[in-house]
Amino acid sequence: MRTLYRAARNLLATIGLLFALVTFTPVLRPWIGWLAGEWTDPKGQTLIVLGAESLGSVIVGPSSYLRSVYAINAWREGGFRSIIVSGTPASGPMRDFIVTNGVPASAVKVEQESTSTRTNAVFASRAMPSEPGDVVLLTSDFHMFRAYRAFRKAGLNVRPRPIPDAGKRMSRFDLRWGVFLDLVVETAKIVGYRLRGWI
Repeated sequence: MRTLYRAARNLLATIGLLFALVTFTPVLRPWIGWLAGEWTDPKGQTLIVLGAESLGSVIVGPSSYLRSVYAINAWREGGFRSIIVSGTPASGPMRDFIVTNGVPASAVKVEQESTSTRTNAVFASRAMPSEPGDVVLLTSDFHMFRAYRAFRKAGLNVRPRPIPDAGKRMSRFDLRWGVFLDLVVETAKIVGYRLRGWI
């Protein structure tokens, strides 16, 4: 009985400590920084934007929306000639949102075959212009580590342009547990990709 009591007490203490760390300290920020890598805003000929979640068939989810907004901003800064939005099911609604906000429809291509970061890398390279010039990869901060390496492994020399997704959500206490879970899942996916030789 004492052993069971000690185990329960230790478990509750661990949960309490984890709750306090995630909710009240900036402990997640270095983790996000490690996954995001170097914060730069490179320019190039082609901007590849990775899709995330969608809400139904025509509405972009939160991360997809944020990536689309930053893609529009990157286009408005000038320099890019084309945008490739990659990944189903979000790529179609993301393309529509990007075009609605002033990017010429002729400049936006959609790659709708891919269903994972690895297949984003494989199929996006097929959608590239014949002379792409510098290629810039835009995705969420917590996703960049895996995405950048998956694209390089697939033979596409991209320059990373992370956006502050988890970093923005960190500023709200009520969203920090969602950020924590995203980071745990993403780190597990990195391990899986490395074991499979995909990064």
